[in-house]
Amino acid sequence: HIPKAEQIPGEHFKKSESVRAIIKSVEMYSSNTHCITLSRTSDDFLKRLFEQEVPEIADGLITVKKVVRVPGDRSKLAVESYDDRVDPIGACIGVKGSRIMGIVRELRNENIDVIQWSSNPQLMIQRALNPARISRIDLGSSPDEKIKVYMQADEVKKGIGKGGVNIKLAGMLVGREIEVWREIQ
Repeated sequence: HIPKAEQIPGEHFKKSESVRAIIKSVEMYSSNTHCITLSRTSDDFLKRLFEQEVPEIADGLITVKKVVRVPGDRSKLAVESYDDRVDPIGACIGVKGSRIMGIVRELRNENIDVIQWSSNPQLMIQRALNPARISRIDLGSSPDEKIKVYMQADEVKKGIGKGGVNIKLAGMLVGREIEVWREIQ
């Protein structure tokens, strides 16, 4: 079964309808019956969809380094290629978006941002908040501190995103909370 919490908001399934999902858990009860719990909101589900859709990921030429998502709204996928001849972002999107469109439809039009992985946190933040232009980034002195991102006033809305989802996902991607500050002229 798929609990409501494991469904993308607004989804409704009919009996005997075909559904793609990931197995979250299998529980066995004393009467030798099983309860299989499925999930469509798991980060792993998105990763597996890309593995099915993108042969370069299935073959190991491209690695999915990290997936963060707000199911039904937006997700960010950080990818890395071990072969300089393979463009990881282009391979995931496909010609005219052919590869990613199937995944977007499967996830009820969830926006998916595919970004190139970097171990440099400043570069990752810039890529995650794209297309917003960042003036400067203050990582702070301790890993518990919030990261301060400074932007021009007209860029702030793009950086934060609708309902703060973009900034939240960027923070999840780097593993720290991000705070946006307006750059004063």
